Amino acid sequence: MSVLTRLLDDEPPFDPASVPPYSPTGKTAANADALLNWLAWGASVAGVLGLIIVGTQLSLQLRRGDMGEGASYFRGFFIVLVASVVATTAGPIVEWFGPYNS
Repeated sequence: MSVLTRLLDDEPPFDPASVPPYSPTGKTAANADALLNWLAWGASVAGVLGLIIVGTQLSLQLRRGDMGEGASYFRGFFIVLVASVVATTAGPIVEWFGPYNS
């Protein structure tokens, strides 16, 4: 349908107030919950792997005898821990502020 045909028709204009509010129920809510659960597990796995990688780098540095550069690896621990906390709390924050809170 072309734009000109739509303009010439006698259809009433779109009223945004006539659209019902979105509320995820049924299959949509189950799919959203499943996606959030998979993302939470993925973030947990990434956090554990990040800590293992940073710990391995720290132990290799200690074995080589380079003790002066430990701050960069502790910074890595801090970044991985903060990212893990943010990823862990994302689900409850979305649930608190999102459409599920009635």
